[in-house]
Amino acid sequence: MKIVFMGTPEYADTILKSLIAQSGMEVVSVYTQPDKPVGRKRVMTPSAVKVTALEEGICCRQPATLKDDEVAKEIREDSPDFIVVAAYGQILPKKILDIAPCINLHASLLPKYRGASPIQQALLNGDRETGVTAMLMEEGLDSGPVLVWSVTPIGIRDRKNELFDRLGTMAADLTVETLEKYPFLVPLPQCDADATYCKKISRSDGLVSFDMPAIQIYNRFRAYEGWPGIYLESGLKLIDLELEEASEKGGPGKILAVDSDGVTVACREGALKIKRVQPASKRSMDALSYIRGKRLDVEDIFV
Repeated sequence: MKIVFMGTPEYADTILKSLIAQSGMEVVSVYTQPDKPVGRKRVMTPSAVKVTALEEGICCRQPATLKDDEVAKEIREDSPDFIVVAAYGQILPKKILDIAPCINLHASLLPKYRGASPIQQALLNGDRETGVTAMLMEEGLDSGPVLVWSVTPIGIRDRKNELFDRLGTMAADLTVETLEKYPFLVPLPQCDADATYCKKISRSDGLVSFDMPAIQIYNRFRAYEGWPGIYLESGLKLIDLELEEASEKGGPGKILAVDSDGVTVACREGALKIKRVQPASKRSMDALSYIRGKRLDVEDIFV
């Protein structure tokens, strides 16, 4: 079985490694996004998928667009039995979709959360479960018929990175199952009326305010772990926090309690215990050291 693989982040890389390890399956080429500048020094960095492809000696291509006729020609010459796609970052044009069955491993239970950030969206909405859907691709955005799916619960303490890892492992298993059973699967059309969408995340999405309910801030903290993170209008990043049951109430931003474990701050509804912060252009520090430096205490406003 010959496979052309398309993907970019670690989620996709987990699937790629699983395919490479399977006997009877050959990944003949890999497509991934062009290298991108990362960090303050803007160092050009390859995707996780590219790193694996190069380590395994697999032909790796990084076209800026899939619309060029040359790309479809290259894939056609690879003579794949399947094209497997996972978090690639580009929509496949019809001339590629027509080459071989294109199977997308989307990290949601479609038709819920079509689009670029399904894992983050599930956390933002406080969902209690999510999953992976193997879908037969068509020209629409994540709108093709469903082949198989797998479900996992989301705990209140689950965060983006852990959920990405878990869903990547699930997707890897589901990919192998889908390819092996493909001749016997009956595609199930999605109900477009039930479809919801999620957008590409930007840095501005990390802005929070204590005028928001505590659960909303906490869910953003879980969803935006790593990047963009969450931060106040002052630029102060909230690096580590948890939901807090506070018996005392106060206006948004009021410090309700201070202890060695953190600083409890009132929100519009509920409260948060802030454990670690990072002031703009400075290193992260524990929240207790931060308020001492600012000469803040109980009853003051956390800024």
